[in-house]
Amino acid sequence: MKEPFSIIRSTCIPIAIDNCNTDLIIPARYLASTTRDAKFFGDAFMHDLRFDADGMPIADFVMNQPAYAETPHRGVHEIIVAGANWGSGSSREHAAWAIAGYGVRVVVSSSFADIHRNNLLNNFVLPVVVSPSFQQELFETIASNPDSLVEVDVPRQQITNLATGRSEHFDINGYKKYCLMNALDDIDFLLENQDKIKAWEEKR
Repeated sequence: MKEPFSIIRSTCIPIAIDNCNTDLIIPARYLASTTRDAKFFGDAFMHDLRFDADGMPIADFVMNQPAYAETPHRGVHEIIVAGANWGSGSSREHAAWAIAGYGVRVVVSSSFADIHRNNLLNNFVLPVVVSPSFQQELFETIASNPDSLVEVDVPRQQITNLATGRSEHFDINGYKKYCLMNALDDIDFLLENQDKIKAWEEKR
């Protein structure tokens, strides 16, 4: 679902897996599906690390631990703090669908695979690149207190660890920033500017 981005303040899921590839994010067997149902892909997110061959939750995987699992009391974790080179491997857009379908709006990492980074932006998930030291501080903060909050201020392009007060600036393409803040995909943006496009065409 497209929602405008402004200031996102949330607890986080720490997925400290470096080089986490898109096959881990969503296994290849889900690529044959013709649905775009958000829940279907959200349920498939990290499926083979979350569940065993019998479909039972793997207790020691972070997303199944009580501190990080979604509950009525805690609600949805809108931020993932991820390992380095998040989203490597194949270019499947389904990986971004799975992350968005799970309810995540921001993924924080020290680095992203380029195609996956663009797929996230195109599916209303903000990839935030931070320094390795800030990334490590977030992992340590979340481990010591899973209820710690992180704030992502999109207008100011600033991420803050509210437990320590430390902030970092992050980069985002100006066009994508505008689209996220106004809940516009590429087609929405063209429709919003169709009068300008027609006027330019008439001048030619």
